[in-house]
Amino acid sequence: MMQTLTIERRAAVAHVRLNRPDVRNAFTGTVVGELTETFRDLGVDATLRAIVLGGHGKAFCAGADLTWMRAMADYTWEQNRADAQRLADMLYTIYSCPLPVIGRIHGDCYAGGVGLAAVCDVLVATARANFCLSEARLGLLPATIGPYVVRALGEQASRRYFVTAERFDALTAQRLGFVHEVCAEDALDAKVDEITALIVANGPAAVKACKQLVKDVAGVPITEALRAETARRIADVRASDEGRGGVQSFLDRRAPNWLP
Repeated sequence: MMQTLTIERRAAVAHVRLNRPDVRNAFTGTVVGELTETFRDLGVDATLRAIVLGGHGKAFCAGADLTWMRAMADYTWEQNRADAQRLADMLYTIYSCPLPVIGRIHGDCYAGGVGLAAVCDVLVATARANFCLSEARLGLLPATIGPYVVRALGEQASRRYFVTAERFDALTAQRLGFVHEVCAEDALDAKVDEITALIVANGPAAVKACKQLVKDVAGVPITEALRAETARRIADVRASDEGRGGVQSFLDRRAPNWLP
């Protein structure tokens, strides 16, 4: 049983939600540990095709819990380093999850919450969601979340929002390419369900391979070695049972056998 999360399975999709609504789903060491464990386990579950990550209550995630922050004020350098490493490991576990992760964003998405959003593959936010990389206000920096936020938000926008610590809304986040879809509050779940249905309709092995392909080729020079590697990957997929079956079902004008 999880203390800080709820996990619900709906057919081939797992819905994971932060469950500390009284503190706007702020991080603690327990939250970090449970997210790490949950995504490590769900990522290797062959019955799943996608994961939705959201939060209960009025906010997605407001960053670090104040009680946790007070405790950290007395940490030694070694303790701070170990604590930050656990957060870094949690973010990487979600980022490297083989299954697509859809972020369901509403309310406040601040500091570490922005990092949590940045490791998702698709972000759907309500029009009233707000984002803020607030660390500099406290004399800190968004170090562990930085690699993911810069990739998702973009270098130029990160230059601004890291140093100003100002809030920006969902439409701004969408314009910058951070958020994919913005919708009304009461349409959030329907939009998330629409996107997960699109994912589930695709070949499960192909979806995982597509997700990995983006990570492997983004920002990489298009060398002879890369061209050879991408040719190898498509040959592998074409020769696989899923690839052969998918193409044949298309030619035969019938549904592929991976559909539930």
